[in-house]
Amino acid sequence: MDYDVVIVGGGPSGLSTAIRLAQNFKEKNLDKTICVLEKSAEIGGHILSGNVFQTTALDELIPDWKDKGAPLGVKVKKDVLKFLVNEKLGIDIPSFVMPTMQNHGNYIISLANLCRWLSEQAESLGVDIFPGFPAAEIIYKDERVAGVITGDMGVDQDGNKKDSYQPGMEILANEATVFAEGCRGHLGKQLIKKYILDEGKDPQHYGIGFKEIWEIDSSMHEEGLVMHTNGWPLPDNTPGGSYMYHAENNQVLLGLVVPLDYENPHMSPFDEFQKWKTHAGIKKYLKNGKRLAYGARALIKGGLQSLPSMEFPGGYLVGDNAGTLNFSKIKGSHTAMKSGIEAADVITGNIQGENLSLNEGIKKSWLYDELHKSRNFAPFFHKFGGLIGAAFNAIDQFIFRGKMPFTLHHPTPDHECIKPAKDYNKIDYPKYDNEITFDKLSSVYLSNTYHEEEQPCHLVLKDISLPIEKNLELYDEPAQRYCPAGVYEIVEEDGVKRFQINSQNCIHCKTCDIKEPSQNINWVTPEGGGGPNYPNM
Repeated sequence: MDYDVVIVGGGPSGLSTAIRLAQNFKEKNLDKTICVLEKSAEIGGHILSGNVFQTTALDELIPDWKDKGAPLGVKVKKDVLKFLVNEKLGIDIPSFVMPTMQNHGNYIISLANLCRWLSEQAESLGVDIFPGFPAAEIIYKDERVAGVITGDMGVDQDGNKKDSYQPGMEILANEATVFAEGCRGHLGKQLIKKYILDEGKDPQHYGIGFKEIWEIDSSMHEEGLVMHTNGWPLPDNTPGGSYMYHAENNQVLLGLVVPLDYENPHMSPFDEFQKWKTHAGIKKYLKNGKRLAYGARALIKGGLQSLPSMEFPGGYLVGDNAGTLNFSKIKGSHTAMKSGIEAADVITGNIQGENLSLNEGIKKSWLYDELHKSRNFAPFFHKFGGLIGAAFNAIDQFIFRGKMPFTLHHPTPDHECIKPAKDYNKIDYPKYDNEITFDKLSSVYLSNTYHEEEQPCHLVLKDISLPIEKNLELYDEPAQRYCPAGVYEIVEEDGVKRFQINSQNCIHCKTCDIKEPSQNINWVTPEGGGGPNYPNM
């Protein structure tokens, strides 16, 4: 199949690229075709985000979004910031000292539902959208990206063709291929390496973000309330943060972000999240409530210092595939959309014979200004810890408005930050009470995760012996703990230990691809439509 522009990924950046391209082609009377490939069975099915949404990019893309029924219903009415000292005590932080955390004018939304709406807008403009078709390989012609190949369907775990076998399709791009896969896209990762797009940059950095949706007692619900915390239960040298957003219908969206540069191999980010919910200031909201949904996803937070070149021969990286999230705001949707808008304008200009650069376009936009102002946010926390780092960030953001005359760096990749297990005591996490805290398997059940049985494992070990022969002894095999879905286990049979991969549990968070100490796990696309199916995340 031939298209003029092929877009890989139906998230906010990919759909914004498609919509802006369609708008441009119509305005300039260009007869060009656009398609969007999405690995989820439906648009929005793999989308997970907090999400307090800033409308800056949406205002540019679809100025009349209110009249068109965009699903932005709950305006933020109140911001609360807290530092959690221990399991009972929390200290209020004046919101004015952290201006990037003020959300006046923003909306509490489901990003999945916004993407579904954006896909409707794209289709109304003539864009072809194909959910359930993951891009599995890149097509190169003369060292230039020329499109992608979708994954085969109907192949068993040994690579044999089943009766339902359908070969992948070549989707050729005459003008450009845009990779909008989200954080740690498996094709984006290949492109960055092949074209050395990260030359001269810091390594990329990540966090694992958890999310649950709860229906709570109406007496505890305050629609429009946005609360962020840092501190307990995470150690000072692993400064993460939490959120609780009061949406509509007595629902709250809550979660914890754990940075993946943590050192202690005994840490379980999932259990830190469950433990956080037992804090007195959090538990009071959830008591007598009902958990409705669960999910987890890596997020990209390296910022400006880690931002690779976003262009290469034949195409572009946009959104979190490149790393446009503004970590000082804990927001990446509006910046992802803006990068897609900029990419679309560059593609349109180049079709008309101009010689435009996406990197230069980004530098001239408000997106670059945001990333520049927040460039020291994550490094402050990494270098000085949670409390002192927060103080430095308050000075940077409140007094200097993000314009301190220096730029900090974090030169160590996340997977190299982990230390030997012998250097740390094991962590004794509380037992799950099945009222506030829950185990991984019951949580994965709420993510509606499904993979077709009898297909090749999409979690590929480069060295199958390494988990037992190296990681188990040196790090107590941390995959057992950093995975938020119980995918990895050490199983003992007849006195022999082996590394078991329960790939059917995978919720596509990409944490294993990021945190594995030897980079031994390579996440690739499973059969089309597999993975979680988030309804309102």
